[in-house]
Amino acid sequence: MRFPIQLHWTLMKHIATNALRGKSRYPFVLMLEPTHLCNLACEGCGKIREFESTIRDMLPLETCLKAVEECGAPIVSICGGEPTIYPHLGELVTELIRRKKFIYLCTNAIKLDKWLPQWKPSPYLTINVSMDGLEPTHDLVRSRQGLYQIDIRMIKRAKSLGFRVVTNTTIYKETKIDDIDQLFAELEAIGVDAFLVSPAYEYTVLKGRDIFLEKQQTHEKFQRVWELSKRYRLLSTPLYLRYLKGERELTCSPWGNPNFNPQGWKGPCYLITDAHYKTFDELMTKTDWEKYENKRDDRCTNCMMHSGFEPTVIREVGKSWKDLWEMLRWNLA
Repeated sequence: MRFPIQLHWTLMKHIATNALRGKSRYPFVLMLEPTHLCNLACEGCGKIREFESTIRDMLPLETCLKAVEECGAPIVSICGGEPTIYPHLGELVTELIRRKKFIYLCTNAIKLDKWLPQWKPSPYLTINVSMDGLEPTHDLVRSRQGLYQIDIRMIKRAKSLGFRVVTNTTIYKETKIDDIDQLFAELEAIGVDAFLVSPAYEYTVLKGRDIFLEKQQTHEKFQRVWELSKRYRLLSTPLYLRYLKGERELTCSPWGNPNFNPQGWKGPCYLITDAHYKTFDELMTKTDWEKYENKRDDRCTNCMMHSGFEPTVIREVGKSWKDLWEMLRWNLA
């Protein structure tokens, strides 16, 4: 299976509980950013530029845990910034596992070795390492010479200790899919469990940089990625991949992966910042969700990010026996 059986059971209960409560909008993944501080300055990252004036702010551990409970999502993506810089990361991960929250620790892996000895392998913990191409491309995009070798070493280290490790690859305009094919082959050979692939998002602060895909370009790139999905264990669902290659239409579910960071609950979504709210309830009640669900905002035009559309897949899959069967086969393959 592509995901631990415990996660499937938890998601089913989460969906059923919210359906019984009559809720149509509810979160699946909390994008928790304890800090926006990072030890890299990646070419396509809008976070370190958007939050430059507050980049050294960090959330207290207690505030992180309160946000997890307030949101109620069964999955917590600990991201940033670079979460391995966060001084309370060890305690945060340990406490979330104790609460049976499913964790995706999104990291560039430079400081990962510091934390691994503090944890034990668990179906509730997945290490998610960013890998944006083969060595020359990865080091260039991440603006650090030698990073590829560091990441390979850290992946091997995590796998040797028994951790579940996946990688996250962002596709840009100049990304060569043949290189991604070779990258996945190399990562599979060292034991990487699965691969997440998504087109890059053009943050407002990065407007004008000719590195991001327009919609038609995304379709063309992901026609090729679809072929890779037949040979590698991609975490991107088949319905989402069909959307990326232009075969299906999906509305966005911006509330599916809400973001909490040192400034508060970020609205309307993980990628666009119009306001920060003090409570999760304020985010949910004060946001004009229909505007973003139907892409009536110019900033949504070329966005096809997994954070907005994979939650839609979860909601849509039960409406068609054909889609449900494809998802079951995909998950068991």
